[in-house]
Amino acid sequence: MAVKITETILRDAHQSLIATRMTTEQMLPIIEKMDQVGYHSVECWGGATFDASLRFLKEDPWERLRKLRAGFKNTKLQMLFRGQNILGYNHYSDDVVEYFVQKSIANGIDIIRIFDCFNDLRNLETAVKAANKEKGHAQIALAYTLGDAYTLDYWKENARRIEEMGADSLCIKDMAGLLVPYEADKLVKALKEGTKLPIQLHTHYTSGVAAMTYMKAVEAGCDIIDTAISPFSMGTSQPATEVMVETFKGTEYDTGLDQNLLAEIANYFRPMQEEALKSGLLNPKVMGVDIKTLLYQVPGGMLSNLVSQLKEAKAEDKYYDVLREIPRVRQDLGEPPLVTPSSQIVGTQAVLNVLQGERYKMVTKETKKVLSGEFGQTIKPFNPEVQKKAIGDVEPITCRPADKIAPQLAKFEEEIKEWKQQDEDVLSYALFPQVAMEFFKHRQAQQTKVDVNAADTKNQAYPV
Repeated sequence: MAVKITETILRDAHQSLIATRMTTEQMLPIIEKMDQVGYHSVECWGGATFDASLRFLKEDPWERLRKLRAGFKNTKLQMLFRGQNILGYNHYSDDVVEYFVQKSIANGIDIIRIFDCFNDLRNLETAVKAANKEKGHAQIALAYTLGDAYTLDYWKENARRIEEMGADSLCIKDMAGLLVPYEADKLVKALKEGTKLPIQLHTHYTSGVAAMTYMKAVEAGCDIIDTAISPFSMGTSQPATEVMVETFKGTEYDTGLDQNLLAEIANYFRPMQEEALKSGLLNPKVMGVDIKTLLYQVPGGMLSNLVSQLKEAKAEDKYYDVLREIPRVRQDLGEPPLVTPSSQIVGTQAVLNVLQGERYKMVTKETKKVLSGEFGQTIKPFNPEVQKKAIGDVEPITCRPADKIAPQLAKFEEEIKEWKQQDEDVLSYALFPQVAMEFFKHRQAQQTKVDVNAADTKNQAYPV
């Protein structure tokens, strides 16, 4: 059975390597070629692209999606969606989640990959139902992690529940490159016992094993793999598309993709990679293998975050103390997978614990949110002493957290009515209020400038 390929160059590849700084204008010229390849899908939206477009590129992410949809006539477009967090860092009410799914599909998304940082499936229900209602493809992703609670039975049982929830496919999201080849073989076989849904695997090259992991997973029955065109592959990104296509060529898993066409696409992105290296946007460090990922089970992005936090505190000598503290904090917080936003929460708390010289002397508001149940349920109970120290006598939430959130959409609509130029603006504002307002002001200033220039041109006197 031919293995299918999801291309990540327009989302996760540049998010992982150059901090999501690829612009829409850089993407558009190559779309027609990419559309001829025959990819299963192209991941091009969601994740950090939404925030980065508004914050750093001063681009409307919705406009980007519409332009990509217009260019990709034959290829499915895919996005990453953080369950009840959507693309932000807090939980939103169900009406906001439903509206975001509706607008994503209306603007051109075919496949929505939905995940939760705790693998709390209750936090995915609303998004999956909304995708089903809009006739989109709902893919549930389980964040892969290690720990004695994460047994093959755990993954198999979750696969069964995911199928029951109405998902169209299942993805194993290995954000830290922790899945090694022979474990992938066991995992895929266990999932196949738990569900009839197509299985996709997403990993990162951070620990150096990803291509081998894909090979064993495909041999075990994995249907789809995520890859990145070579100039933006490897390191903290995905294995190279061309390498995986060549690996399976002439076998029963042959992708059937054309290497000449892929080479043309790679040639288009190569100067972009060289430019990013020259400008310092692409740090050569993220292109290598970081075996600390396997030793400490810490995603690459989280490691670089720690380094910068310690640098700021002039405490770089505490690096290994923090690495040792991370698993302890993770244990206290119920052993969640380390993926946005749980990775940032655990990492920051570990840094504080080490710098303060006393564990949980200072507790971040995000750690308090986790311990009060605002993010949902973890696989193991929280450490009761730490919970008591952090939230005192507050009664923790045990239901689905969004059940406690009243509808928010009308309030957001009211707050931005004077800036609104399209329906989707309310969603940009809901997720990133300050960043979106700055973008709206910038957009208005640009439009005013264009109007003034147009008026000047009109008023010029031309000789008869």
